[in-house]
Amino acid sequence: MSTSEKPLRIDIVSDVVCPWCVIGYRQLAAALEQTNTAHTIHWHPFELNPNMPSEGQNLREHIIEKYGSTKQESDASRVRMTEAGQEVGFEFNFNDDTRMHNTFDLHQLLHFADQKGSMHELKQALFAAHFTNNRDISDINVLADIAAETGLDRSEALAILEGQLFAKEVRTEEQHWQQQGIQSVPAIIFNERHLVSGAQGVENYVSILEQLADMTE
Repeated sequence: MSTSEKPLRIDIVSDVVCPWCVIGYRQLAAALEQTNTAHTIHWHPFELNPNMPSEGQNLREHIIEKYGSTKQESDASRVRMTEAGQEVGFEFNFNDDTRMHNTFDLHQLLHFADQKGSMHELKQALFAAHFTNNRDISDINVLADIAAETGLDRSEALAILEGQLFAKEVRTEEQHWQQQGIQSVPAIIFNERHLVSGAQGVENYVSILEQLADMTE
């Protein structure tokens, strides 16, 4: 498929601690490559658990408490996510100590990275830090380290987190997407018009991209 002159705008509303967000993005990325689609990606904040305390909660306990899942159901879900991740080259390393975190600080850091033109890189680094490397993303020093690893200034990143300097901006953007009716993630909006929810699979994303290309010809 030939690339159109105007890149496809892709807005992705997601949370770093959302496993299906990274799976869905990786599926979409594979489809974009397969279809040779020119595109721009814009990430937007969503908090799965805005009331989560800063220290977080054991993930298994959280899932059982929030969804009423049994340990067996939780284990089966982890297997499904791990396999789905493997299919798109992402490694999940769930263990008994894996935690669910409050992500408000992460979204402030991503806002900072967006100003520096490195939001996409930081988003991928945070996904890997949480799901692959089991780093403590509730610790602002760890977050500052991750920011530095992606080329951002560590002291500047730490100052933003300590001072909550982008709290207002993140809250405003979160509210904007909620007002647009976004209640679950990943939510992927193509050309600011076509909403696709959830991780659809590479083949389905290819089909969606081909349909969008036909519409713009």
